Amino acid sequence: MKISIIKIGGNVIDFPEKLDEFLSLFSKFPGHKILVHGGGIMASRFGESLGVMPEMVDGRRITDKDTLDVVTMVYAGLINKQIVAKLQALKVNALGMTGADGNLIRSIKRPVKGIDYGFVGDIKEVNIKLIDHLLQADLLPVVNAITHDQKGQLLNTNADSIASALATSLAAEHQVNLYFCFNKSGVLIDEKNENSIIPLINEDIYQELKKENVIHSGMIPKLDNAFEALMKGVNHVWIGKAENLLLAAKGKLSGTTIERHRYDLY
Repeated sequence: MKISIIKIGGNVIDFPEKLDEFLSLFSKFPGHKILVHGGGIMASRFGESLGVMPEMVDGRRITDKDTLDVVTMVYAGLINKQIVAKLQALKVNALGMTGADGNLIRSIKRPVKGIDYGFVGDIKEVNIKLIDHLLQADLLPVVNAITHDQKGQLLNTNADSIASALATSLAAEHQVNLYFCFNKSGVLIDEKNENSIIPLINEDIYQELKKENVIHSGMIPKLDNAFEALMKGVNHVWIGKAENLLLAAKGKLSGTTIERHRYDLY
């Protein structure tokens, strides 16, 4: 089975018109697919309105008990159900899920190593049998950034990591492509210049760009997850603007393609 894992970021989710446009494109995306979403911008805004201020380290959210309550309400509730309802209106039979639903994704609380991330989950296991059953029943899973430890504790888990874990787990038995959609044209040399796309990144280029601080903050975990996915059998990883998703599906030049292979830079 050919399966596409498509992750959408908060910079699109937070704007209703952009989200509607993306979901319209997504509904036309060919083949079996899974949608993964976070919603950090909206979670930060709701948290601030409740006096729960966001704290980020290297693009990852520190999650204390109050923050966990906020992100669970926003990711698993408001955003997830809005997306599912919009997909149903587009005649896509979507099913909203956390990692706890059907024991889809089991995580452990991240150990403290210098930084205490709080109730943040590191993924340990994905229930691929459940995914197979859902896809074979023509249901489209919409997975949000909440997982569980199978001991009753919910955990905030990076949505890019969830997309990567789903992709790598399914790659053992299926042909899997992974797409990261956000509000930029791809990985950029200059954040302010949408035309400065880096069309291809391999491991050597990635390390060089990190050293030069061209790639930093939230892009680092995104690319770390992309390379991990490739190392574990995922066929193809793409990063780009949400509205270019169908172009990427057709193999047309857009966004940034991630490749595992090393090349001589000179």
